[in-house]
Amino acid sequence: MNLVRQFVGPVSNCAIFGGATSECVYMSARNWLYTADDLPKLSPFGSVLAEQISISHFADGKWSVPKLQMLSEFSLHPGSHCLHYGSSCFEGLKAYRWEDDTLAVFRADRHAERMTKSAEILRLPIPDGDMFQTMVCEAVNAAAEMVPPAPGALYLRPVLIGTDENIGAASSPSKTASFYVLASPVGSYFAAGEKALRLLVEDNVPRTTPQFGRVKTGANYAAALGITLEAKAKWNIDQILFCPDNDVQETGASNFLLIDDKTVWTKPLASSFLHGVTRNSILQLASAMGYEIREKDFTVKELLDWTSHGEAALSGTAAVLAGVGTLIYQDREYDLSGKETGPNTLRLRRALNDIQQGAAADPGGWIKKV
Repeated sequence: MNLVRQFVGPVSNCAIFGGATSECVYMSARNWLYTADDLPKLSPFGSVLAEQISISHFADGKWSVPKLQMLSEFSLHPGSHCLHYGSSCFEGLKAYRWEDDTLAVFRADRHAERMTKSAEILRLPIPDGDMFQTMVCEAVNAAAEMVPPAPGALYLRPVLIGTDENIGAASSPSKTASFYVLASPVGSYFAAGEKALRLLVEDNVPRTTPQFGRVKTGANYAAALGITLEAKAKWNIDQILFCPDNDVQETGASNFLLIDDKTVWTKPLASSFLHGVTRNSILQLASAMGYEIREKDFTVKELLDWTSHGEAALSGTAAVLAGVGTLIYQDREYDLSGKETGPNTLRLRRALNDIQQGAAADPGGWIKKV
């Protein structure tokens, strides 16, 4: 079986936010490429890409009409602004295939808002929210037959890059840009089985510069990579929990939450860390389920005290909620939930998965059917 096949079939006219319907409906019969048995073929995460991308270019003060084109190498000038001065940002969201074969994108509007903020901070041309969601919808339709069933999904990667051809523009923003959406069918994050994570608590080195923490840009991930690899080799950890100046923040790729039978506790939004869409969704769901939501700074000491009775989890698009079983701090290990994913973490993850996968009602505007 080919892992990448071209989708062929008529698609209805899309009237997203500007016409009679906010849904973009695929009209032809679907011939699904993947079943649940095929999900292991989609590992590692993001390694299989759909054949088409949706793309638009910004020049002379305006965006071109988005179009689908075949996935291939870009023609990018070696002097492009993004290659020299980091003018790039991206998003990550998912589309799901429900049991009735509906395709649904989760919280596309919220991801569009976050990319807008990233583009503003990087001084890049901004794709407006309607354009962002239209192109996401277009990419899902183009890869419709590749969307796997639950617990798999179609991972979507909108990317914005500055393309000015000028290696002397360190103090100038790029006036031209490209925006495109990649699609990748992915299996379950927990394909190898439920495994509570091991985290090293780092209280000296920050994940990134505070003013860029909320920007979803590759430089932030690069900043955390080296120290994380060194810690993996030494401690056999999965991630580093960055706690500069004793302020518990996040790992290199996920927000961090403390959870028990009554409370979900996490750092309040600040410029120093990413404003996660999954984090926001979990907090809203947890509140509706009766948990007290505590958005308040906490210290490493408070974190370690929590291990005596509570749970911890990482939140993000890939895993939704991944349980933390061990914290390592100053050569000592602290176990949580018997080194297993805690019951409240599992409960909250299931509640969000049910909405994403069509088994529970949309709380209001989280789901865009495709």
